[in-house]
Amino acid sequence: MDIVTSVRDLRERLQREPDNVFVPTMGNLHAGHIQLMRLAKHRAACTVVSIFVNRIQFGPKEDFERYPRTLQADADMMKEVGVDVVFAPSESEIYPEPQTFLVEPSDLQHILEGAFRPGHFRGVATVVLKLFNMVAPHTAIFGKKDYQQYVVLRDMVKQLALPVEIIPAETVRAEDGLALSSRNAYLSAAERSEAPRLYRVLCEVREALIAGRRDYAKLESRALAELGGKWVPDYVAIRRRTDLQRPSVDDRDLVVLGAAKLGRPRLIDNVEVTL
Repeated sequence: MDIVTSVRDLRERLQREPDNVFVPTMGNLHAGHIQLMRLAKHRAACTVVSIFVNRIQFGPKEDFERYPRTLQADADMMKEVGVDVVFAPSESEIYPEPQTFLVEPSDLQHILEGAFRPGHFRGVATVVLKLFNMVAPHTAIFGKKDYQQYVVLRDMVKQLALPVEIIPAETVRAEDGLALSSRNAYLSAAERSEAPRLYRVLCEVREALIAGRRDYAKLESRALAELGGKWVPDYVAIRRRTDLQRPSVDDRDLVVLGAAKLGRPRLIDNVEVTL
């Protein structure tokens, strides 16, 4: 496994690897990330993983400064899974000058996560486009836990005619259902016991939809109430999978998304529904 830190060295290393698949990450890896890398290993001769905490996707009151940087532990995990190239650039390598050219996603960036994290998807789309230009993969793999991110990046690739296939990967969960996330490390022991409730509430909405309920607003309100007093919910929303817009009663491919704070951490999750 080669660890490179400059764009120049990355491009030189990948000149002899025309068949590569890419997994972008912010590091502090867990089993969910490793599953993405295992999927990548089956799709190309060369697996490339980036480790970069992207300042421009964090809001002013978010956790950029304290986001865990664990490169050595991450490298040990990636070596074990068989990653070929790790790109671990500094901030000045990705942004050698102020980033005045930005990728502006559609109005999708302003709903759900975007309503609570203004500018987040602009920052995500901008850094991913830059990474695509540096790595030049034929395929990139993103986890479905960040469902709205996946949709934004899928649409960016399509509309900008990028030669990259976006592959969504299923969310990896702990035995009690909690979606794996680097931010789970912020949970206290009591909060960790409570955290799977978000997934259970979303599953209850899914079961109600499968049973024939179509009163979407009432289902969302009930789900928010069921989270209880320990949570500070941002939203529970039933949306079309294709574009994350509000569904009609005739739509059949849906996703139930939720976000809420539990103590310091903010957890997000989702479950797909096919009717």
